[in-house]
Amino acid sequence: MKLLLCHLIANIIQLCFIEACLRCLRTVFISPITPVQLLYTDAAVIPHLMCLLSRSQRTQEYICQIFSHCCKTSEHQTILYNHGAIQNIAHLLNSSSYKVQMQALKFFSVLAYENPQVSITLVNVLVDGELLSQVFVRMMQRDKSIEMQLTAAKCLTYMCRAGAIRTTDNCIVLKTLPCLVRMCNKDRLLEERVEGAETLAYLIELDVELQRTASITDHLIAMLADYFKYPSSVSAITDIKRLDHDLKHAHELRQAAFKLYASLGANDEDIRKKPSQHRSQSRAGCQPTAVH
Repeated sequence: MKLLLCHLIANIIQLCFIEACLRCLRTVFISPITPVQLLYTDAAVIPHLMCLLSRSQRTQEYICQIFSHCCKTSEHQTILYNHGAIQNIAHLLNSSSYKVQMQALKFFSVLAYENPQVSITLVNVLVDGELLSQVFVRMMQRDKSIEMQLTAAKCLTYMCRAGAIRTTDNCIVLKTLPCLVRMCNKDRLLEERVEGAETLAYLIELDVELQRTASITDHLIAMLADYFKYPSSVSAITDIKRLDHDLKHAHELRQAAFKLYASLGANDEDIRKKPSQHRSQSRAGCQPTAVH
């Protein structure tokens, strides 16, 4: 690790060697057994990594991924913020490389999380003449990948919860909230449904108007009822791999659903009644019709 960092700090001109070092560092840092604090032990490392961002799309991808995985605390956020991370990485959201775009987007989601200072700064950032919040909105469009839509929605959610964006702003009410509700649809992967529900729960947790809006958006209550239907009986019979996958995620799905139920009903008794009303209607619909 120290050897790789030393090579990067040295005056190396061979781009392929720089990229190889960064690729190795990325592999090391994304390992769950690597202490992320190693990135911050030498004060010269982060400024030098910022300088290397301009070398190639690979260096941009690897460095953004390293920063994302190593930004775990408010102290880490502050260090990266003070070293110009926002100014150096914001323009990468318009990169021609999807991988670079996604790593930059993921970085902003962890940088803004529960950080008012970062979030307020992000609101005023321009990327090629466009407000950063509008870049995130554009990334939530349906023609973008689910991964991109969900991560952009997380960025705006965190900025909103940090107080940088009003809960009544159109980018929250008309874009972010509907996007997160879409992620709860049964057509999405189980992992995406979990992440979508948890992020939506966090977005609406403290705002009664967002709670009311979410409760009537795209039959959300009915969608959440499906979170308790895993593993399905069909998968148990026809597909062992599907059953194993469902079992692994069944607990996460239920936990995410309970979090969202709690946020939805936090301030409104009528919303709290909706899940039980939906279950009653479902049972009534399943009862056989009497034959006279």
